[in-house]
Amino acid sequence: MVIENTLPVLLSRLDFAFITSMHILWTPVTIGMSWLLFFLEVAWRRTNNDKWYRLQRFFEKLFIVNFGAGVATGVTMEMAFGILYGPFSQAVGPFFGNILGFETITAFMYEAGFIGLMIFGWGKIGKGMHLFATFNVALSSSLSAMWILVANGWMQSPTGVVLKDGLFQVQNWWTAIFNPNFTIGFPHMWVATLELSLFFFAAVSAWFVLKNRHAELFTKLLKPTLLALIVITPLQIFIGDVLGREVAHDQPTSLAAMEGHWHTYLPNGKPNTAWNLIAIPDESAGKNVFSIQIPHALSLLETHTWNGAVTGLDHFAPKDRPDVWVPFYAFRAMVAIGFFLFLVALWGNSLRLRGQMTASNLQKHPLFLRLLVFSGFLPYLAVWTGWWTREVGRQPWVVYGLMRTWQGVSHMSVSAETVWLLGYFVFEFMVWSGAWYFFTRVIKRGPDMDSPVVGSAEDVAAHAGGGVAKPAFAKPMMDKR
Repeated sequence: MVIENTLPVLLSRLDFAFITSMHILWTPVTIGMSWLLFFLEVAWRRTNNDKWYRLQRFFEKLFIVNFGAGVATGVTMEMAFGILYGPFSQAVGPFFGNILGFETITAFMYEAGFIGLMIFGWGKIGKGMHLFATFNVALSSSLSAMWILVANGWMQSPTGVVLKDGLFQVQNWWTAIFNPNFTIGFPHMWVATLELSLFFFAAVSAWFVLKNRHAELFTKLLKPTLLALIVITPLQIFIGDVLGREVAHDQPTSLAAMEGHWHTYLPNGKPNTAWNLIAIPDESAGKNVFSIQIPHALSLLETHTWNGAVTGLDHFAPKDRPDVWVPFYAFRAMVAIGFFLFLVALWGNSLRLRGQMTASNLQKHPLFLRLLVFSGFLPYLAVWTGWWTREVGRQPWVVYGLMRTWQGVSHMSVSAETVWLLGYFVFEFMVWSGAWYFFTRVIKRGPDMDSPVVGSAEDVAAHAGGGVAKPAFAKPMMDKR
């Protein structure tokens, strides 16, 4: 099926898909880890246990690397809006200009100010003020994500605007901001940042326990991390189900593509209630040439009834349908990862309940530790596939139902778009390889166990020039006379 897929439109989509896919590697970890760093600092302040301080300073280094990569890739994404999607940027300016302006204030002013205090303020500002700075980094990063999801959610379910004279003019700001997709899409994404960051913490901790390096220290972190995951992983599955029903209501073409659901009704007139576990879609024929189905499962998932009708792709003209292959398999990959991570959290908490959460006992379960290390990469893939499902499922619209993608792309030559694609490719992988290099260096070096804890007697003495004074004697001097 062709969705105005001329080569320039296809290259613009590929360009922007690559840029956003690389950027979304970094921002969720920044958001989630900022909150985890805050809780580590709270634990240190409340218990006065130096282990929490060591862990906070160690993961703060990884946070800094991730934050820098996110800023670098975010700048290229801002550039890509104007370069690749000039007509779209102009049309949505009355709405996006304000929303992305708020995001800029939260990310580049609010967050940037406090992140300086968080990173460089150790020993220079009071403990309370440093904790306040860490909290504000976490809050501002979440607000930044909120405004981004406002903008993207509005593209999925545009409300509160009218398209007049080529511009999306806002009629109701409240309705436009709190659009249907945002109200559940933002919680889904925010919880994903926590899940990703918790598995990042768990994977790094499991690696250190496997290598028997600072094993007791990282085992201490694994306990609350696994406890949090047993809450976060099923919560994310539940929110995802709610979001799926919202998509079915406001963006039925996307839901039908996600499910490979071609026909609303069977030939006998009854609702087509079967859920396709696996299928081979044939878009030219408008059907699946092969599928493994579970009867009534689709109705139960989307309508919560046994025989509820779910709108299929046959209700829409071929030119208004998205590509099916990407959202169909990307969605299944995301869901499979979500349930797999829930099972990993269950396994970890069963070990915790059986009193196995000591370094020596955990090392008797190397399979679990290796699985935790492997699980550190899976949430990244889940975020990727979830984003691809969201963006490809919206096609052929850049603003669903109001502006088609081909109308929003810039009028560039194929050679110019190819140059931009290659340029973005080189830059993004330079950022990725540089970040990976520093990640591995920080992890290889491990936490600093030798320097004094900020605010301790040793630290105060070192900064005040105190301690035991060494005698110094003047050298005897000969009388020149």
